[in-house]
Amino acid sequence: MNQVKDIRRVRTEQEKADALFVRRRVFIEEQNVPESLEVDEYDRPEAPTIHFVAYRDGKPVGAGRLRVYDRQTGKVERVAVLDSERGTGLGRELMLAMEQTARDEGFSQLKLNAQCHAQPFYEKLGYKPIGDVFDEAGIDHIAMVKSLRD
Repeated sequence: MNQVKDIRRVRTEQEKADALFVRRRVFIEEQNVPESLEVDEYDRPEAPTIHFVAYRDGKPVGAGRLRVYDRQTGKVERVAVLDSERGTGLGRELMLAMEQTARDEGFSQLKLNAQCHAQPFYEKLGYKPIGDVFDEAGIDHIAMVKSLRD
C-alpha cells in the first residue's frame, strides 16, 4: 500500500534539488526540453518563486512552481509528475496545494500555459483556455486561466 502523498512548499536546498530532479526527469529526459529552457531565472535562489515538491515513501515524485505574473495573478509553471505517479491523483493534489498557496499570497487568479495534451486535466480543475495554441520548447501549449474568487 502506498503511503499518503506529502506535498510541501520548498523551504530547504534538498527540497529544491528534489523538485528539480522531478522536473529534469519529466521535461528534459522524457520530453526532450533543452535544459537551458527548463531551468531559468525563476529557479535562481534570489528569485521570489515559490517551489513545490511532492513525495511518496520519501522519494520525490512531483513538482511545480508559482510566481508573480502581475499584482492579481499568479503563474503556475513546471508542473511535473513522474510517469509512475500519473493517474494517481497526485497532479490534482499538487495543483490544489499550489492554488491554496496562491490564495494565501493574495492572488485573485491563476494563469498557466498547459501542454495541449494536459488541457483536459486543467479544465477539470476549473481552468479556461484563452487565445490560440502556441509552441513552447517544441511542444504545443494553450494559455489557461482560473479565478480564485469563490
